[in-house]
Amino acid sequence: MEKKYGVQKTEEEWKQQLSAEEYYVLRQKGTERPHTGQYNLHFEDGDYHCKACNATLFKSDHKFESGCGWPSFDQAVEGAIEYIRDTSHGMIRTETLCANCGSHLGHVFNDGPQETTGQRYCINSVSIDFDPTA
Repeated sequence: MEKKYGVQKTEEEWKQQLSAEEYYVLRQKGTERPHTGQYNLHFEDGDYHCKACNATLFKSDHKFESGCGWPSFDQAVEGAIEYIRDTSHGMIRTETLCANCGSHLGHVFNDGPQETTGQRYCINSVSIDFDPTA
């Protein structure tokens, strides 16, 4: 049974709304190349939103430089993320999806800053937008 999200669109509607790269990452669970995303080394104040549905996912206060090549956060906005066990590529990881539309964002790992949450949300830049006015 397929999960129902607050935002429901057909794959054709997603293809019309998103660029080819955005569709690949958000809807086909792809990954952008490390150190190439516009938000990797971006540290302005504001909120990060889902590129597909505009739901608020992360606050700039929780962004940090992890050196992994993708934007990293030590926590998400409460209730904004769905967590899925991912056993692809011979690994066991936790995939992060937008809880509002089901779009793939990246993964979360337990190697983040120990002085905060210990978590590292490793998020594709192409899956998020930034709002500096938040």
